[in-house]
Amino acid sequence: MSFVKDEGGQGAAEYILLFGGVIVIAIAALLIYRAYFSSNSNLNAAQDVNSVRGSIK
Repeated sequence: MSFVKDEGGQGAAEYILLFGGVIVIAIAALLIYRAYFSSNSNLNAAQDVNSVRGSIK
């Protein structure tokens, strides 16, 4: 019954789940914003950033 009380691997499993979740979120973000990363796009990220900065001032 000592294996029931052994929690040594629990921390490693939690870290694996945490990093897996971060990777899934990063991949989802890349898929959503892939238009900004493609060269055939009419979107201009630099122009968008400058527009946001100009509206803040």
